[in-house]
Amino acid sequence: MNATDALNPLGHAASLGRLEDLPPEYVRAIHDLSVAPLWPQLRGLLPRHQPVRHTQPFMWRYQDVRPHLLRAGELTPIDKAERRVLVLCNPGHGLDKLVATPSIYVGLQLILPGEVAPNHRHTPTAVRFVIEGEGGYTTVNGEKCPMHPGDLILTPALNWHEHGHEGSGPVVWLDALDLPFIYQMEASYAIEGPPQAAGAGPDASQNRYLRAGLLPYASLGQALRPQYPQIRFPWQDVRQALGALASVTARDEAVQLAYVNPETGRPCLPTLGFSAQQLRAGQDFSPRRRSASSVIHVIEGRGESEIDGVTLKWTQGDTLAVPTHAQVTHRATGRDAYLFHVDDAPMQRALGFYEDF
Repeated sequence: MNATDALNPLGHAASLGRLEDLPPEYVRAIHDLSVAPLWPQLRGLLPRHQPVRHTQPFMWRYQDVRPHLLRAGELTPIDKAERRVLVLCNPGHGLDKLVATPSIYVGLQLILPGEVAPNHRHTPTAVRFVIEGEGGYTTVNGEKCPMHPGDLILTPALNWHEHGHEGSGPVVWLDALDLPFIYQMEASYAIEGPPQAAGAGPDASQNRYLRAGLLPYASLGQALRPQYPQIRFPWQDVRQALGALASVTARDEAVQLAYVNPETGRPCLPTLGFSAQQLRAGQDFSPRRRSASSVIHVIEGRGESEIDGVTLKWTQGDTLAVPTHAQVTHRATGRDAYLFHVDDAPMQRALGFYEDF
């Protein structure tokens, strides 16, 4: 056995036969049938102990990207863009893949006063997390949701949605979608529709699901619960809830809240998970290593994150990519910071291979 050959747990050599070891006429014959041998490529598909990762720990600085997003508003009218977005592309995957991690698409979307991004629906699931501006709104299946900084708004798969702006100044939000996963399944498409007739009442976060632990009485015992009962999660409520949780949470534990379906307590969307974290100043926080990839957006504050040995110093508005199986440490500087997390843990749990270590 060659000294460089690794041993598998059974003590056998881990090196496998190569394509070059096979007779050329045999290779040509099976290739002509659109057939290929597995063993020369097995280690690429099933590497030992940890996946091969192309995703790089990376950070997009909001103050660097923002001027180009505003310039896009001057260069491309909304009717030529449909959705005016600059996509955050992880350099480990290149610009053509349009991904932050292999399963998460992230972009910064701009809408200007008086504009309407037309009504459509699509197979990928999406959320909008508002970064700046007032007067924007998203209408989902007739439910009009105001967009204030820090608000999370869901646009689930195949749900009609459109965006508009009734205020002044730019409105910018972070889009997060499971688009890479849906696209690889050859299931990604969109359908355009007529403008929605929005209801006159406030969205469900302002009446039906105003406080955790309280549901409309009619929901009790329902055989068929609404799939997405709450579309909007206002930041003012989430921030207040984080502060209350912090007051009873030990210093070495995470102050983190998951966005969930208020009728079921399960993740609010089936493929991507979302949470908000209060990171206490002067304290390193190292979450458990996970099989999930994630994207982190800085809502407030400043600090730094060490991801697989790469230190990224962040401030409000910045967005970070975290690969699968990464070793991570966060720290806030000066004062507490607030982070918004997107991860693919629900997808991995549904497929049966989610792990934390």
